[in-house]
Amino acid sequence: MRIAVSQNATNAQYSTLSPALAVGDDEPDRNLALELVRVTEAAAIAGGHWVGFGDKNLADGAAVDAMRSLLQTVHFNGVVVIGEGEKDEAPMLFNGERVGDGSGPECDVAVDPIDGTRLTALGINNALAVLAVAERGSMFDPSAVFYMEKLVTGPEAADMVDLRLPVKQNLHLIAKANGKKVSQLNVMILDRDRHKPLVEEIRAAGARTKFIMDGDVAGAIAAAREGTDVDALMGIGGTPEGIVAACAIKSLGGVIQGRLWPTSDEEKQKALDAGHDLDRVLSTNDLVTSDNCYFAATGITDGDLLRGVRYSKDKVLTQSMVMRSKSGTIRVVDGEHQAHKWETYARIKD
Repeated sequence: MRIAVSQNATNAQYSTLSPALAVGDDEPDRNLALELVRVTEAAAIAGGHWVGFGDKNLADGAAVDAMRSLLQTVHFNGVVVIGEGEKDEAPMLFNGERVGDGSGPECDVAVDPIDGTRLTALGINNALAVLAVAERGSMFDPSAVFYMEKLVTGPEAADMVDLRLPVKQNLHLIAKANGKKVSQLNVMILDRDRHKPLVEEIRAAGARTKFIMDGDVAGAIAAAREGTDVDALMGIGGTPEGIVAACAIKSLGGVIQGRLWPTSDEEKQKALDAGHDLDRVLSTNDLVTSDNCYFAATGITDGDLLRGVRYSKDKVLTQSMVMRSKSGTIRVVDGEHQAHKWETYARIKD
């Protein structure tokens, strides 16, 4: 039996895009998401040749070069606001560098060609190539304060936790929101001497700890994403990584809270001169104000989020994740690349 549907009925039901998903001509549109995956794939493939080779600087240099090359082909007018920059003394992808093909919308760009250079060099899990983009002027400027105290958790407890509360209280709130016992919680934390008192508090509260050597972008996303067996991330990590992670958490739901943590009197004075309140707790929306932002990541080594770069006889295999906050869409992309077409980034040529 054929069912007749009038043209007017069809148009009324299907032709109008929800205003919540629409973007203006001067805003980055949904096609940007898949362009960004090409960029992180290139960085991961370039860095992947140096996995386990013991030299984090060579790995990072290869990934930076590949990411920069591919960024120049992306249809946008981007400015790097979170880059390799001052902290890494990098000559490329520095803060203020213009990227993109110069057309299209103006955007803030946050790059980390390898989040976890040491992980890459040693062949340890959770190294990623990551990239985030948002509307121009929407990413937080930390004024050269390189570290921040962080608390990240998923959507269930997002409106309950507060970085100013005692650790034990936050853990009880997270457990209650997730329908768990505190003893069932996994808290991810960077393995640093500065975290010894925090680790003692977490364990005294009854929760478990899961240490990572580096790579707290991956850790933050794992804490906000369902199905990772990570309930929270706590501790002091990189400010740039916190801003990058905030772009992802905009799509995932959940929350990242941060408080600037200067490591010297000079950093502290820079922050005060820039007007920062060092006691202020920054939320996800403070770290990136736009609701139209993008996050892309490609695995370099295997990890909690993504599979690392792998090789077959004539292919390079990648796995990526791309998110768009406007629609709340998260895609996992498996890529197969003809190996001979990527020889430019190979460490050793036969």
